[in-house]
Amino acid sequence: MLRTLTRLLRGRRDSAQLDFGLADAAPKNADELLARLRGLGLTRLHRCKLTRNRNVMVSFGGDELRVHEGYLDAPEPVLRAIVTFVEGTTRAERRAAQRVIVAHPIRAARAPARRDRTHPDDVAVAEKLAAWHQRFNVRHFHGRLRHVPIRVSRRMKSRLGHYTAGTSGGESAEIAISRAHLRRHGWEETLHTLLHEMVHQWQDETSRTIDHGATFRAKAREVGIAPYARRVLATRPGRAEGSQTLGRRAARDG
Repeated sequence: MLRTLTRLLRGRRDSAQLDFGLADAAPKNADELLARLRGLGLTRLHRCKLTRNRNVMVSFGGDELRVHEGYLDAPEPVLRAIVTFVEGTTRAERRAAQRVIVAHPIRAARAPARRDRTHPDDVAVAEKLAAWHQRFNVRHFHGRLRHVPIRVSRRMKSRLGHYTAGTSGGESAEIAISRAHLRRHGWEETLHTLLHEMVHQWQDETSRTIDHGATFRAKAREVGIAPYARRVLATRPGRAEGSQTLGRRAARDG
């Protein structure tokens, strides 16, 4: 009898430990991640897609959540922050959640694609922009912003420029400016875009969320630029109502 009870109790204990271990196991795919997030309170979204976009951490629109695959092994506080980013009812709690999400170091399954380089014919323009970055830094940011590489891009067509934050893996931050933007809109507008991206750099270096929200708009007015994400105000076609994107890049569109 004693041996029987011992076997039963041991079996129950082992089963409990097994269940506990499974409960704590990291999700292996999008469906398991969605189930984990729903267990933590996610109700608005019913589909989940894993991405490898190195500049977008979490985004959602319609009923779909898109999460970088590097968050599969994120600890529970980070997963709860993702839920709050989607379900949060106040700006303050969603801002706090964004900081937790962005702070989590993600490990991509593959090495990031190599960044484009400034074309040799555009090096002089890049150097001139770098000199203006130093002037704007002293004039508007008390010289506190770090030096970041400034690249002139021949691939950007609709975007005028963007700021990309650095990564925990050692990839440096950068500002990229569209060569087509300079040709179409001139030097003054290009400097406006450079200063726009420097406001995003300021957000990044002061541990704020990189976006075009109230903090960005206030700082943009302070430094004397239009507080908009676009050169010409327009509604982005195809953008789902209520959609949100959280990442380490912010761009100015044309």
